[in-house]
Amino acid sequence: MQCKLILKDGSEFSGKSFGADVSVSGEVVFATGMVGYPEALTDPSFRGQILVLTYPLIGNYGVPENSLWESEKIQISGLIICNYIETPSHHAMKRTLGKWLKTEKIPAFEIKDTRGLTQKLRSEGVMLGKMIVRGKTVKFNNPNLRNLVKEVSTKKIIEFEKSNPSNTSGQKHTIVLLDCGVKRNIIRRLVARNLKVVVVPWDTDVTQIDFPFRAVVISNGPGDPTKVKKTIKNVKKIIAKKISVLGICLGSQILALAAGGTTYKLKFGHRSQNQPVVAKAMPGKPVLVGRCFLTTQNHGFALKKIPAGFTEWFYNANDNTNEGIIHQNLPFMSVQFHPESSPGPLDTDWIFDYFFKKAGIMVKNKMR
Repeated sequence: MQCKLILKDGSEFSGKSFGADVSVSGEVVFATGMVGYPEALTDPSFRGQILVLTYPLIGNYGVPENSLWESEKIQISGLIICNYIETPSHHAMKRTLGKWLKTEKIPAFEIKDTRGLTQKLRSEGVMLGKMIVRGKTVKFNNPNLRNLVKEVSTKKIIEFEKSNPSNTSGQKHTIVLLDCGVKRNIIRRLVARNLKVVVVPWDTDVTQIDFPFRAVVISNGPGDPTKVKKTIKNVKKIIAKKISVLGICLGSQILALAAGGTTYKLKFGHRSQNQPVVAKAMPGKPVLVGRCFLTTQNHGFALKKIPAGFTEWFYNANDNTNEGIIHQNLPFMSVQFHPESSPGPLDTDWIFDYFFKKAGIMVKNKMR
């Protein structure tokens, strides 16, 4: 079936449909990872976006079972690739990518010049676009004007913990995870440390929770961080009470805004599995200062002004943008990248252990 992608500036890219027979609009962005399309498609941080994958072969290992996804459904608005492989081969596959997309009513196009499309988005910046199937036109829609976090966050409190009746030694600490669009692997990596993880909705006032907990993790998520004013207001209360807090990706921006910092929109964002970040300050671990780590990232906004009392923790070796902040005295810190990866390098899983040590929580890291 013939189809076309139309960008806001009038550019058109013709292609062939292999997904759902629907037309959609959204923000057109690109990601450069070689693997991990099931994880990317189900990452809530992509909510409202038309995703262009630059790796030329997509679909070649099919789609695994739901438990291996990063959320319960596909989160992207549409998919653009160069070559679709409809004869996948992998021991964990349950169905083809095309069938999955059709089931979840997500359009997907094969457009041969994804290189030219990506170069355009890099040089001119990400822009609005619409995917047109069978001539069914739609209006351009800017997802960043919506509170996307509210759309993807849990609507109820959910608890996760490792079931291990034989292990009766030691206390299991409770961690509150503020769900702004959390990836499941963040929960997995916390539970692997024998922590009880209580996931709460994005607008929860954590300081009013009626059960004891030791620390707060603010998750990743989609869109403009300034749209989640309730979360920012509530995180200010967490800071005021000096509760240990770790922000991840969008959570980093929210922590910065709550502490008095500012954010801005990047030209084309960071969406890949090989973003190099350099440690600039490392209280208690000076040996790591200046060391570069490969990281998985997925964000279109970044921190501009570092709030008072904080210092830059990491910076991006490609464009020098901020990749994390850490308080000079208190256990408040954040990273713009994904220490839990999935997919991507495992270089920074230690961030969790570093945070818990600063928070006075002893954990045992059960490696993957």
